[in-house]
Amino acid sequence: MSFSLFCSPLDLEQCSLKVLEPEGSPSWSLLKLLGDRGCTVVELVEFLQALEHTEALQCLSHSGIKIVVQPDSQAVLSGQVVKLCCWATGHPFVRYQWFKQEKEVPHGNSPELVLNPVSVNDSGFYICRVNSESSFVFSRWARLEVCDLQGTSHGEWQKRCLLKPQPQNLTVGDALVLECGAVGNPVPHYQWFRNGFPLVTYVDVEHQGTYWCHVFNDWEDQDSKKIEVVIGKEFSCLVQVSIEPMKCMNTMGFFSSVFAATDKVALLIGNMSYWNHPQLKAPMVDVYELTNLLRQMDFKVVSLLDLTESEMRNAVDEFLLLLDKGVYGLLYYAGHGYENYGNSFMVPIDAPNPYRSANCLCVQNILKLMQEKETGLNVFLLDMCRKRNEYDDTILILDALKVTANIVFGYATCQGAEAFEIQQSGLANGIFMKFLKDRLLEDKKITVLLDEVAEDMGKCHLTKGKQALEIRSSLSEKRALTDPVQQTVSSAESLARNLQWAKAHELPESMYLEFKCGVQIQLGFAAEFSNVMIIYTRIVKKPPEIVVCRAYVTDFDLDVDPKEANKGTPEETGSYLVSKDLPKHCLYTRLSSLQKLREHLIFTVCLHYEYPGIEDTMDERKEVNVGKPLIAKLGLHHGFKNNSCLQTFKQPTNRGNAVFLGGSCQSLLGDECIKTWFWCRSFS
Repeated sequence: MSFSLFCSPLDLEQCSLKVLEPEGSPSWSLLKLLGDRGCTVVELVEFLQALEHTEALQCLSHSGIKIVVQPDSQAVLSGQVVKLCCWATGHPFVRYQWFKQEKEVPHGNSPELVLNPVSVNDSGFYICRVNSESSFVFSRWARLEVCDLQGTSHGEWQKRCLLKPQPQNLTVGDALVLECGAVGNPVPHYQWFRNGFPLVTYVDVEHQGTYWCHVFNDWEDQDSKKIEVVIGKEFSCLVQVSIEPMKCMNTMGFFSSVFAATDKVALLIGNMSYWNHPQLKAPMVDVYELTNLLRQMDFKVVSLLDLTESEMRNAVDEFLLLLDKGVYGLLYYAGHGYENYGNSFMVPIDAPNPYRSANCLCVQNILKLMQEKETGLNVFLLDMCRKRNEYDDTILILDALKVTANIVFGYATCQGAEAFEIQQSGLANGIFMKFLKDRLLEDKKITVLLDEVAEDMGKCHLTKGKQALEIRSSLSEKRALTDPVQQTVSSAESLARNLQWAKAHELPESMYLEFKCGVQIQLGFAAEFSNVMIIYTRIVKKPPEIVVCRAYVTDFDLDVDPKEANKGTPEETGSYLVSKDLPKHCLYTRLSSLQKLREHLIFTVCLHYEYPGIEDTMDERKEVNVGKPLIAKLGLHHGFKNNSCLQTFKQPTNRGNAVFLGGSCQSLLGDECIKTWFWCRSFS
């Protein structure tokens, strides 16, 4: 059939003249004309194919497969009925096939996979493949944990503690193992406590006390019973919490170590959003991943993103308060930097263009202040470039460092070279952190560990000859980041240390807001970094007579980007790292730069709702005051303190009216590295 049967040249001319009208559209006019004359979509597609009009054909093509219900991970009791659900839409219809690991599940050809009754052998990872003609997509993986606990009644199952820890009376040298088991949907998580303080992986060596396990998932939480652990007399050991991903038990045991720290503290700074210089991508992911690794080794970690000069200096001052005799101190910095005359400088986000040492923080000066605290180990991990800054002729006058044999520098690159970051799948890692994170938890002397990281980096073809790890050390003992913490008698310094750390990690408590119309809203909070908080809201109760109901947060005393507020997923707010830990079906708002908060954080919760038959939308508002969350309590926005780590320096040589232009970020693309991009962390 010819196109001319539906449309003549005159008709085409008349449609094209529609462009002269204020609301005219030639395309819509032509489509309406074809429809009025009986042209079908199939015939239109044939015409477009003949014209090879691919863009228009894409608009008419059928939508792909979309999974609307994903299967959830579950922990259940053997003998129960388990249902894994995967629902999808697609044209003309979709088919389902379930897999356990790589093997097809017999008769698993429906959107619901029912295991009745479920047994321990059914434990594993499940995924559903959805097919539609020539295309297919996979659901996300769902983990099924099946517990076989004797003597436990089976009824309507919910998350609850089934295997409870038991009191123990031990003598020196005995092994302590505590177990807690639970079932639930979604899968429960476990957090052990001793005397009211959470245990991550390594805890205090004086392990006698009251223990219990906190079990929780996205919807509820519950504590196990509290039990007493009594040890005959004190001996050197530490507690290790081991969470097995494929078991429903959570166990805790002991082992010994030779060296120990009186405490372990870390300050991590990632600068990305520079005001006058190229932006970076990787520091956010690098700081987040390093934070999680260090916490597994019982470090007290303060993690901060995007700090100005005054905020960086004040953060270092607060970090120094965490140090005391025998403490392991670690400082990690990811961002722009440079090195002149053997001194390394970290660049704040508000550094001018060009910048000099007076605008930056000198690493060697900070190290001197750390040594004055008689720390047991000082580790600096500098993920930045070390090229010379030709616009800075300042020669710093620094006091010599003490000979304490406790300093370890891990430079992401060699002197005079650049450090790169790699972006893949939407997120970015620095090259240094890409290899460091795979080895950091190994129980090895820190210099040995860094040597192995250097070897790993040397095998990377993407940066070979461009970036190599450099290690400097005066460490004469076999000290490792995994060494246990063995606290001594509490001093004024240790009390201040614990107080400062606790203040920097206090989140507002979850709250429920009741509105006059009968709607109840839950307001929850989560920390992504020490200065980045996520607020999530959801409606938990709605009267049946209300047909439309929506709640959102607004009117912050902090500068909040509207694009990062009240989104349907954490990823839409820019929060990619903690999304799996947040409850589902909420609205999410990301608050960054909490260090700039001068007063209490006050905002408004707005509720919009409608009744049937009434066109007008009803509104209610409630003001909420959550105090100063996380790092806001430390007041890093204040000006320089008298004891801050300012440098003493000679005046720089006058270089005339030189203008510094930041060099463009470099791109290193190998043949095997498609869609993988690099940025440099310096200027050339």
